[in-house]
Amino acid sequence: MHSNFYLLDTSVWLDVLPPGGANTDLRVRVDALLAADQVATTGMVRLELLGGARTQQEWDRLKDYLSALHQLPVEEETWQEAAQMGFILRRQGVTVPFTDLIIGAVAVSSDTVLLHCDHHFDLIAQHLPLLVESYLTT
Repeated sequence: MHSNFYLLDTSVWLDVLPPGGANTDLRVRVDALLAADQVATTGMVRLELLGGARTQQEWDRLKDYLSALHQLPVEEETWQEAAQMGFILRRQGVTVPFTDLIIGAVAVSSDTVLLHCDHHFDLIAQHLPLLVESYLTT
């Protein structure tokens, strides 16, 4: 049984935060999850988003926005889980970025669905017990 939260990957935010994002279905889904107070984030997603801010005003706005979401912690065991996930995947011929491994490990350890637009998470979910909701566009 998983929690009622959805961990939104950076790839989702990059699609829905700018006005007029191309993926209307994703925007509707995120709006519904926000309205239901089911959106969570974690340190790595905050790092990726805030690190990419172009101005102080944008950084401040993003920080306030992300601070209002449910925060999923990265415990010491989560780092170990991410390393184990990477090891298992590499033995199966699958390589994914370490940032995606830690985000995936947070989702697994918190029993949360990972909402994403990044093919790496679908690869992880094919081999490990990561619950995903994919909004990849063709």
